[in-house]
Amino acid sequence: MVLRYFKFYYSCNQIFSVKYNSATKEGEKMTIFYFTSTGNCLSVAKKIGGTLVSIPQIFNRLQPEYRDDKIGVIFPIYGFGTPKMVEKFLIEVKLIAKYTFIIGTYGNLPGAAMLNVQKLANLHGYKFDYAESLLMVDNYLPGFDIKDQIAKLPEKKTDKNLARIVSDIHAGKQLQATAGVTWRIATTMIKFGKKIILGAGQCKNYIIDDKCVKCGVCSKVCPSGNIKVRDNNVIFGDNCEACEGCVHLCPKNAIHMKQEKSAERWRNPDVSLVEIIAANNRM
Repeated sequence: MVLRYFKFYYSCNQIFSVKYNSATKEGEKMTIFYFTSTGNCLSVAKKIGGTLVSIPQIFNRLQPEYRDDKIGVIFPIYGFGTPKMVEKFLIEVKLIAKYTFIIGTYGNLPGAAMLNVQKLANLHGYKFDYAESLLMVDNYLPGFDIKDQIAKLPEKKTDKNLARIVSDIHAGKQLQATAGVTWRIATTMIKFGKKIILGAGQCKNYIIDDKCVKCGVCSKVCPSGNIKVRDNNVIFGDNCEACEGCVHLCPKNAIHMKQEKSAERWRNPDVSLVEIIAANNRM
């Protein structure tokens, strides 16, 4: 069933670019590049509007430059940093527009992530006019109970802050991220520790139980194509983004993380499983 919907979705959206109502001045065009695993970043991108382009979908055919009236990038902050795929995107392409923006979604603390992506852009010949972070549900299962995260949504004021961000982008507001020395040091240390963990094999933290029916959804939602279903086995490779999409989106709740806080899972209610498959299943 999921695969049939996926094929229909693909046929309706060439190269997985989807146009939404644009939050720009009349006559202006906008492109947003995004990375999503459980739907948070795609939800934000949809609310901002414009033409949405999945970074995983274009990752193997990146152009040297992308041009539009407005260009944005939306990514999840993992351990005070960017997903590997997003970092490579920011390094290898140049974004050329009258107005550029970047939004990082996070669930607990952003660290110096937004400051660092600004620096990364500057090092590679372009800049972001607006850099902001948005507090949302934290889906890192070893650290947080999803039920508690959902209960805390009102105090996180995600909708109110997102409305402000959309208004800022519509108005072309300028905003540069800053981070104190303590946050910069902490970010460097956390990112170093994350590299050690991923180098040791993030997928070793995943456990598949006997509820698994080998449906292949985990493979389809993996942005790096790191999961294969072969010979009635689920096989994890060595190119994990640590996004946990496979864990959260398994329809049988058959994939678990060691030391996870609960078996509760998260998918942003504004984004369907079919949309996430369309964004991350590379053709």
